[in-house]
Amino acid sequence: MDTTSNTSTSFILLGLMELEKQKYLYFFLSTMVYSYILTVSSVIIYAILKERSLHEPMYILIASLLFNGIFGSSSFFPKLMIDLIISSKKISRTVCLIQNLCISTFAIFEMNTFTIMAYDRYLAICQPLQYIMLLTNEKVVKIISGCWGITFVILFLLLFLTAALPLCGDKMNNIFCDNMSLIVLACVDSSNSSALSATVFTIYFVTTILVTAFSYLRIFFVCMNLSKESRQKAVHTVVTHLLNFSIFLIGVLFVVLKYRLGNITLPLTVHVLLSVTPLVIPPVFNPLIYGVRTHALKIKLRHYLWNVILGGRWAQIHRH
Repeated sequence: MDTTSNTSTSFILLGLMELEKQKYLYFFLSTMVYSYILTVSSVIIYAILKERSLHEPMYILIASLLFNGIFGSSSFFPKLMIDLIISSKKISRTVCLIQNLCISTFAIFEMNTFTIMAYDRYLAICQPLQYIMLLTNEKVVKIISGCWGITFVILFLLLFLTAALPLCGDKMNNIFCDNMSLIVLACVDSSNSSALSATVFTIYFVTTILVTAFSYLRIFFVCMNLSKESRQKAVHTVVTHLLNFSIFLIGVLFVVLKYRLGNITLPLTVHVLLSVTPLVIPPVFNPLIYGVRTHALKIKLRHYLWNVILGGRWAQIHRH
């Protein structure tokens, strides 16, 4: 690392140099994955918005989760694909900060949504008679909007502190810009900034995990007293949520592991894989899992796609 303050207007992403050897393969894979996320997630979101029978808190939350996946993917994939095509290894300071804010917002809001979904299932299963009054569609929309606003404000303040740090060096072991990649370039002692960020995120994650764990534990105990059919339906729903939640937590764990192993010499490819896991895996699996495991949604998707196919064929026949 350089010992002089970095006055340059851009950073070098070393991970892109690693991908340069097979850039066309990575461009193809990125295009396919990003197209899949956009297409499948958009179809499910449209079906939820279109079908009145799916205008319920659980499906609104699923649509919100998938929209967040599109948002997170769009803050990462388009620039990556452009960089691969033009063989660019740099990111400007401004774009770096914007990308950092977007990616951090995606991660925090993903956690928000999983927590709200756990609370939604807790009310639906543990307090079914009061559920309609306790959690209406309007309340869910307000909660989601509030989470977006609070998340953005908190992250903006934290990232503002990061942006104010004097930096030494301009090389990042990544293919995109994230908060820790900036903090480790600080010329001054960044322990205060790191401690503040760590404290905020620790309190936040511990709180959301405790709320989620409490909700699912309560559901588990209530399920023990339900009929076999009701218990199977409740367990099926809970397993779907827990599966997606676990995938996301594993991705976050990989990122934490990446920076915990910062002083250990690891191949750059490993650093890149650990970094992109939470950005790629959840948006890929969320629409697949919810589209397959959520029975009502699966039926509506089949109905919607079938109508689209038949409608297209009927239009072609009519034109001829």
